[in-house]
Amino acid sequence: MSNLPLETTINLILKRSIDVIVSLTVIFLFLSWFIPILAIIIKLTSRGPVFFIQKRSGKNGVLFNCIKLRSMYPNALANQQQATENDNRITWIGKFLRKFSLDELPQFINVLIGQMSIIGPRPHMLKHTETYSEIVEDYMDRLHVKPGITGLSQVMGYRGEIKNRTMIANRVRLDIFYIKKWSIGLDMHIAMKTVKLMLMG
Repeated sequence: MSNLPLETTINLILKRSIDVIVSLTVIFLFLSWFIPILAIIIKLTSRGPVFFIQKRSGKNGVLFNCIKLRSMYPNALANQQQATENDNRITWIGKFLRKFSLDELPQFINVLIGQMSIIGPRPHMLKHTETYSEIVEDYMDRLHVKPGITGLSQVMGYRGEIKNRTMIANRVRLDIFYIKKWSIGLDMHIAMKTVKLMLMG
């Protein structure tokens, strides 16, 4: 792909400035007290670390440590198998975190240090990047921009478990549409819809 909106310096600076301002605001005004509360609940209800850190593919395929609140019991399949509906690996507090997407909140740290953006294609585990790139021809085009905490495909219904090729193909189609048609207005639309969906659970 060429002549993408996020290849221009002014758009990159604009998007990065918004990412920094919003992530700093969220971290200091909200996460600074909310994450410790969730951390205590996670530690009291199951063994294991508070955070689940997983290698994922960032912009141009550069690997980074994606940070999440742990929502599962520690298990050997964490880096191989996606969570499914009624997955017995998920803790009871994990179900709550996932329902309202609260497990993704630590990724504002990834945004602040420049590994992610608030809006963008969701980063997949390395196993899935390898698998999906073999079955969807333009899958790797998703990596032309930074991955996001939320994205167009998520607010359009393609969130969570991927059950078949059609689901991942449609997710990729929406991700590529976002990359080609990016604008501040589109980011604002996705952000507002994400908040609405989070409140609805």
